[in-house]
This record gives sequence, structure tokens and C-alpha cells, in this order.
Amino acid sequence: MALSDASDEELMLQYKTGAYAAFEELVRRHQRKVFHFAWRSLGNPQAAEDALQEIFLRVVKHAPTYEPKAKFTTWLFTIARHWCIDEGRKQVFRRTESLDAPLSDDEGSATRLDMVASNQPGVDDGAEAVRIRRALDAALQKLPPEQREVFLLREHSGVQFKEIAEMTGVSENTVKSRMRYALEGIRAHMVGMGITP
Repeated sequence: MALSDASDEELMLQYKTGAYAAFEELVRRHQRKVFHFAWRSLGNPQAAEDALQEIFLRVVKHAPTYEPKAKFTTWLFTIARHWCIDEGRKQVFRRTESLDAPLSDDEGSATRLDMVASNQPGVDDGAEAVRIRRALDAALQKLPPEQREVFLLREHSGVQFKEIAEMTGVSENTVKSRMRYALEGIRAHMVGMGITP
């Protein structure tokens, strides 16, 4: 069977037995989603790059004890979640530069966030798209951490509610409730910014 046809769980079991190509396939499949989750969680693309490396190093470290009791993505995003929580705590004591800060003193100047390429063509076209993205990022930062985490895992990483419940150790209903409150908070922030969802 070709690696591209194997499930994530099968690839991880192959990697446990020394098949390094299986690990490379897992990284190829999941690095983008893990990077985006870390970026949104940590608010910094450089921190997300570092997190991506550390998260996959932890996958390597814990590979000998991996058992396919749940989906591989549940296991992977649990590792990512724990890493981001730990890093978030450390960042409280570090000085960081805002992604929303203008690059120059000119009114309407681009921000660091504007300089990051989107993975979807055309999203950054036009001032309205930039304004909406900034408002969404600001809304996400205002959410309580539990709600932001559920929103990012579900909407940016595609993790199912049941898996999020397993990762966070709360019931699926609690996860759904956090998602509902997150959506309400985002919607209220967007309306307050004059953006109708």
C-alpha cells in the first residue's frame, strides 16, 4: 500500500517500527493545520514556526508509546494544544510585537499581518478584506481562552467536537457551548466594528 493511501493511524504505527517515510507523510499532511492552529493560539508567526518544530519533535519523542486508541489528529492536536498553552504562559513574561501594529507612521500603513501570505488566493485583495481579517483577529484575541481554543480547533484545524472534548477533558456539550459563545462574541465584536456577518 502506498503511503498516500494509508490512514494517519497506520502511518504512525509504521513510523513506530522505523519507517521514516511514514513520519514525513504525516508531517506533510498536517503541518499546515498545526502551524495555523499554533499561529492563531500564540498570535505570532515566528512562535508558530517554533511551535511546529517542537510539536513534531514531541510526536517523535512519544511515538514509542503511541497507541491508536483515538484518531491520530486528536492525539496530534492534544500535543499541539498543550504546547501552545505552555508557550502562552511563557509569553506573558516576554515582550512581543503586535501583528496589528503599523509598519510605519503613515496612516493606513500595512501591518506585519498584512505581510503574511494567505493560503487562499484573493482573501487579502481589497481594503475590506483586510479590515474584516483585522476585526476577526481582534475578536479572537478578546475571547476567553477556552472559547478561542475551541473555535480555532474546529474552524481552523477542522477537529470534530467529539475530538475536542477528548483533548480538553470536558463534555462534548461543553465544547459546543463554548463554540456557540465564541461565535456570539465574534459576531458582537464584528457588528461593533460596523461589519455585518
